[in-house]
Amino acid sequence: MDRERDYGAAFRMYLPPSGREIPGETGSTADVFTDRKTILLVDDEDINIEVVREILELLGYSVLAVQSGRDAVGLYRQKKALIDLVILDMIMPGMGGGDTFDALIEINPHVKVVLSSGYSLHGEALRIMERGCSAFIQKPFRIEELAGKLAEVLGGKS
Repeated sequence: MDRERDYGAAFRMYLPPSGREIPGETGSTADVFTDRKTILLVDDEDINIEVVREILELLGYSVLAVQSGRDAVGLYRQKKALIDLVILDMIMPGMGGGDTFDALIEINPHVKVVLSSGYSLHGEALRIMERGCSAFIQKPFRIEELAGKLAEVLGGKS
């Protein structure tokens, strides 16, 4: 009997459908996105925008993304009725997070902003929070942390 070692085997099993409902599945996937919120993501680093955008979309959000404070203010001015929340990087060249936040609250004093930074909640981040920023999340963050923070700021269901 000739055998070849370390090559393994492949099996295919064909089972008839049972016609029974799969436990744990309820409703249609279309129900998940009936109340889709839009988030403006502001970060000067491509990789952060790419990763956070993908996370937000997996969580069911629509995402608008810009790489500067000035672009964020311009886009928010144009689409503020569409934008439910802003995730704002604190440290950016040119117009930083603090100045961007101040400009956003001039446009809409009730804007919901989650400040995001690799630094802890001290110094400049604390001063921005004291001016009325909705929440703070420290980078790097886990998906669960971000989802919880967004649900908290948006009032529960996201």
